[in-house]
Amino acid sequence: MKFFFPDSQDQVDPGFHFVTEERDPFRVRQRDDQYAHEVLTQAPFDGLLVSKAIVDGTAAGTGKYTVAQRHRLYREGARRFFRLDHGHTPLEIMGDCGAFSYVTEEYPPYSVDEVIDFYDGCGFHYGIAVDHVIFQYEPKTTRDDKRAEEWVRRQDITLDLAEKFWQRCKARRVSFAPLGVAQGWSPQSYADAVKTLQDIGYQRIALGGMVPLKTPEILACLAAIDQVRDHDTTRFHLLGVSRCDEVRTFADYGVTSFDSTSPFRQAFKDDRDNYYTPTGTYVALRVPQVDGNAKLKARIRSGEISQNRALELERTALTRLRQYDADEIDIDPVVHALDEYSAVWDGKSDRSSQYRATLADRPWRACACDLCKTIGIEIVIFRGSERNKRRGFHNLYVFEQRLRAQQGRTPCDQDPT
Repeated sequence: MKFFFPDSQDQVDPGFHFVTEERDPFRVRQRDDQYAHEVLTQAPFDGLLVSKAIVDGTAAGTGKYTVAQRHRLYREGARRFFRLDHGHTPLEIMGDCGAFSYVTEEYPPYSVDEVIDFYDGCGFHYGIAVDHVIFQYEPKTTRDDKRAEEWVRRQDITLDLAEKFWQRCKARRVSFAPLGVAQGWSPQSYADAVKTLQDIGYQRIALGGMVPLKTPEILACLAAIDQVRDHDTTRFHLLGVSRCDEVRTFADYGVTSFDSTSPFRQAFKDDRDNYYTPTGTYVALRVPQVDGNAKLKARIRSGEISQNRALELERTALTRLRQYDADEIDIDPVVHALDEYSAVWDGKSDRSSQYRATLADRPWRACACDLCKTIGIEIVIFRGSERNKRRGFHNLYVFEQRLRAQQGRTPCDQDPT
C-alpha cells in the first residue's frame, strides 16, 4: 500500500531559531526551505500528489503557487522542483485536477489536453483523469430517482472525460500511467462506474468523493466494486482517504494506494489530537504569539489587558517549557504558566489536564524521528508555522510507521505495487 502526500507547498526553514524566532535574512524560500522528505531521514510517504488547481488555480481563484514557482515547476519538472533526489528515499509523483476546488462549477474548468500537458510536462509517474466530484451518499438511490439527477450528470461527465483522457493518452503516448476516476453516491453507482472504466481499458482507477464517508460506508462501496472488478489487473487509489487500521481490508479489495493530508493537518487544525505516537495522540501546548493572535490583539486594543502583561505571560510560558525539558523545574509551574497565558488569549477552554498529560509523558523523548530528536519540546508547542509544520511532518512519520506495522513491513521493504 503506497501513501501519497498532497502537496500544498508545505516546507520548513532549516535555519529558523526557536528561541529568538529569527530567520536568515538571506533566506530564499524555494531554494532553502525543506520538504518533509528532506527533513526526515526516512521519507514519511511513498510519493507526492500534486493538483493542477493548486499549481495553476481555476477561474474561481488562484492556486497556492506564485507565478515564479509555477514557471519553475514547468521548466524544471517535478523531480527537480520537489528535489526528490535530495531526500533519502526514492519518491513518485501523482497528479490530479483538484476537483474539490471547482466543485461548485457546472463543468470542470480544464480540458483533457491541458491536464495531459500538465502531467507529461512536469514528468509525473501517474496522472488522474479530469473528474467532477459527488459529495452525497445515498445508498438506496438509483440513477432513475429524480434526486440523483445532478449526481448522474456529474458521474456521466467524469466517465465521458475519462474515456477522452484514455484515448488522448494513447494517441499522445504519454510517459505517465493514466488513472480513471470513479465518482458515485452509492455502492452500486460506484460499481457501475468502475465497470465502465474497466471497459474503457483502465487498470488503475481512483475512487473519488469518499472523504466525507464513514468507514463502514467506504467498505460497503468497496464490497460492491469487488463484484465487478477484474481481480487480476485492476488496482485502486483512494482519493483523500486515510484509515490506517483498515489497510489490510482495503488491500483485499484491490486498493494499492491512497492519499491524505489528515496526519499533517491535525497537527494544527485539530482541537486535541495534535501530536501522534504509535499508540495514540496528545494535545499540543498552545503558546500563540501576542502579535499573531487576533483575539488577544483585540483585547489589547480595547484596553482590557496591557500588551506588556501579555508579552510577559507569553515569555514566561515559553521559558518554563524549556526549563522543564531541561529537567530544571517540575510540571506544576509549567501548567500554571500555560493556564495563566491561556486565560488571557483564550479565556474559554481549560486544557490544563490535557497539557499535564502531554508534559508528564514527554512523548517527544521517546520518538525516533529526526525532528523530535533535534528540537525537543518545541515540537509540541502550538505556535506559528515553523513548529506546527514540523509537528505535522512528525505526524506523517508516525502515520507511515503505523501503516508499515499494519502491513507487517519494515523500512527497507518494497511496496508490492
